[in-house]
Amino acid sequence: MRRIQVGMSQERLAESLGVTFQQVQKYEKGANRITMSRMRIVSQVLGVPMAYFSEGAPGEEGTGLGGGFAEGRQADYASELFSTPEGVALARAFATIEDPKVRRRVVDLVTTLAEGQRKD
Repeated sequence: MRRIQVGMSQERLAESLGVTFQQVQKYEKGANRITMSRMRIVSQVLGVPMAYFSEGAPGEEGTGLGGGFAEGRQADYASELFSTPEGVALARAFATIEDPKVRRRVVDLVTTLAEGQRKD
């Protein structure tokens, strides 16, 4: 998610880590484990503290996860949104809309589109 937010390609991150972009794909999908030393490098390259990657993790104090189903679902939605380039682009564009009425209309549009998809 952070890599996408900063506009970094998997290839560029892989180059910084000294691995292939396929390895970065495996790290991102959770198919391969990543060592703490490599994770430290990732955090430096992406400009975030190591704690960034564990925020909201199950069982972490003060995250809201495990404290209630609704709060956990909210974290899931945010994670899903920012896990794709389209989601990041949508969030960036939405954030630039200043008029609250227009923002509401965008939300209504996306909600209508999503509801239409469920019926198909």
